[in-house]
Amino acid sequence: MTTNSDPELSDGLKTFGAVAKALREAADLTQEEFALRVRFSAAYIAKIEQGKRFPPGNLPERAGEALGPVAGKVLAAAAKSLRRKSGLASWFLQWAGIEEEAITLYAYECRGIPGLLQPEGYIRAVFERNLPPLTDEQIERQTSARLERQTLLAEHPNTAFSFVIEQSLLERQLGGSAVTRELIDHLLNVGRRTNVEIQVMPLRQEDHAGFEGEMYLAESPDNKWFGYTEGHRSSALITTPNDVSVLLQRYGKLRSQALECRATVSLLERMRGAL
Repeated sequence: MTTNSDPELSDGLKTFGAVAKALREAADLTQEEFALRVRFSAAYIAKIEQGKRFPPGNLPERAGEALGPVAGKVLAAAAKSLRRKSGLASWFLQWAGIEEEAITLYAYECRGIPGLLQPEGYIRAVFERNLPPLTDEQIERQTSARLERQTLLAEHPNTAFSFVIEQSLLERQLGGSAVTRELIDHLLNVGRRTNVEIQVMPLRQEDHAGFEGEMYLAESPDNKWFGYTEGHRSSALITTPNDVSVLLQRYGKLRSQALECRATVSLLERMRGAL
């Protein structure tokens, strides 16, 4: 993803996390034990307790099963204070949680290289061109956060990652030829992972299902699908089954229209050699 906003740790998220932690500790459960009972990863629960992730809607219900009905009601009441405006940072916090738990993750990008695939040089090139300008401290903080997200690819070997990216994003050479060489090398390296598929959409493609823009899709551990889209300082989490189904149909068509993985590798190697 190519978000330029720096999600802030709101007081509401910190408060919810503190309440969740207090209820867990009152039940004499470790984060690992609690995570197992509510069927989320321990890392995800840790970030919720730290106020770094928006809690999923079913957490209070699952917590009620694990900690008792009173605890469930307390968390449900705390969650009501987290009603969000449709701002990019807020939506991204929730999507980041969905992304971390996903067993399948799809991404189609026509604006910039997906965040999970960006090497450090490309990340810095993106943030250095942000408007309004970012301070050096903000660039460092956001670069570190994006690199941390990328550990998903290695830490979730059983999650199927699929990326379709436009060839034009590589032809653009954002940040210059050196950054583009690093980017292509990185894509070739990441694409060797057994759980990652990278496909390039060629410049010329008469049949193209992505003309309405970028899209992200994730399948949860209980096999529910979510969609996510972004615009200028705005974004949307898509949960309605009919709407998610439309995105899944479009993404399936995009995969069939893009270069298959071996052809993508050949193209990337030719582009790398031409730099």
